[in-house]
Amino acid sequence: MDVSPDVLRPAVELCLDLHAHPELSGDESRTAGLFAGHLERQGCSVTRKVGGHGVVGVLRNGSGPTVMLRAELDALPVTERSGLRYASSVPGVMHACGHDLHLAALAGATTLLARARDVWRGTLLVVGQPAEETLSGARAMLEDGLYERFGTPDAVLAQHTAPLPAGTVAHGRGPVMAGSTTLDIVVHGRGGHAGTPHLAVDPVVTAAAIVLRLQGVVSRETTPADQVVLTVGSLRAGERGNVIPDRAELGVTVRAFSDAALERAAGAVERIVRGECAASGCPDDPVVNVASRSPALVPDPGLAQELRDVHTAGLGAGRVTHWPGSTATEDFSWFGPDGAALHGGTDVRTAYWMLGVTGAAQWRAALSGGGPVPANHSPEFAPDLRTSLPTGITAMTDAALHLLREEPP
Repeated sequence: MDVSPDVLRPAVELCLDLHAHPELSGDESRTAGLFAGHLERQGCSVTRKVGGHGVVGVLRNGSGPTVMLRAELDALPVTERSGLRYASSVPGVMHACGHDLHLAALAGATTLLARARDVWRGTLLVVGQPAEETLSGARAMLEDGLYERFGTPDAVLAQHTAPLPAGTVAHGRGPVMAGSTTLDIVVHGRGGHAGTPHLAVDPVVTAAAIVLRLQGVVSRETTPADQVVLTVGSLRAGERGNVIPDRAELGVTVRAFSDAALERAAGAVERIVRGECAASGCPDDPVVNVASRSPALVPDPGLAQELRDVHTAGLGAGRVTHWPGSTATEDFSWFGPDGAALHGGTDVRTAYWMLGVTGAAQWRAALSGGGPVPANHSPEFAPDLRTSLPTGITAMTDAALHLLREEPP
């Protein structure tokens, strides 16, 4: 569906506003308010504060399937260096993953769908999800009765920015993103004077041994057929060079494309942590807590192929490419079969595609050896709105119309 200037202009304005005023996970009140206001202007019945700052807009249009469209509200703790004239005005916070663009594209799609009610029937659920970056918002919305209160959808759709040419979309076959488990670990030592280390149990040495030993989990304990990534993203201990601290804290994330591989790797992390603490003679057992977990994102294969065909017809074959999968992680999968236990066991089909956001000049420069394209979570991440936003609006609208013209499966 073509995006007219009177639809695109408000979407651009929303995107620029959100980008300049980003909010971290759990603090998305202003973002939620702007998005909710747009949905209300399109005739949606809007409910705020679902699972935190979550927004749910409902547009009913007779009997038919229920289709849910989802975008995210939150930004990242990143200091922006994009050079954009509408760069973040909030120190240390940035929309470095494209959630502002996701919301703007969904806002535009909602406008088009509201205007096209003569060609579709059913119920449209439009969801602004909080706290995606902490992998907690999807489950929070479900636990707050998202499906019980607003209806279980027949299909849930979402798209995500990616460092691909602007104006393109990419569909995967199989996992689109990896599952992940994040572990918060505390190693207990015995503090003391740096000049009498024999009277202390140094948790820094133990933590260092853990970090080194963990490098063998992927290289020596994971079958080469599995794709597993293990990252020690944080290590904190002590305040002064002449004081042995009494604890060290580590943050470890494991990513994999299957639940079995994820569980094996997370189990190996805990075993190594406990083993190294025992070997060091730590006075107390370590604490190993699961801070967050999300399964691999595996869209319904039949629905993925349907929407790939829809996008090929609407955008042209040259603008629809293949996505090989990524070890980034999303919590979108909880809205589908992985969250079945949270919404009465009902099976829900999901579809998820990537939206290219790299401008032509930047793409050509990268191809000619000018350096890599700034990807998601980079301080230089700067989507080309001129091309990517209308494409995102069109891709979401066409996908939703395709399903709202069908009978539920």
